[in-house]
Amino acid sequence: MTISIPAPISSYYAAEQAGDFGALAGCFAPDGTLRDEGQLQTGRAAIAAWMADAKRRYNHRTEVLGIDEQDGSFVVSVRVAGNFPNSPVTLEQRFRLEDDRIRRLEIG
Repeated sequence: MTISIPAPISSYYAAEQAGDFGALAGCFAPDGTLRDEGQLQTGRAAIAAWMADAKRRYNHRTEVLGIDEQDGSFVVSVRVAGNFPNSPVTLEQRFRLEDDRIRRLEIG
């Protein structure tokens, strides 16, 4: 069974590719959270700042490989390539949606 990418997740990846950090953060609920590299970002301003910093440090690109629905979350498999050791890497990004916004994103 093929699962289509829900609109907030699709918009997240489009904004990331365009380098539009405000639009990326706008995909989240106002008090949405993002966990990456052991750090928790809460709220749109913190999430926009996190992505701007990550792009500056790693100059990375993300390619969606697949998506699956598990326990009420969408698990997206991605290949990330950039200026970091062992690039490219394959990661899972786990999205929890609520009211057509991203409530939580965990990157691992």
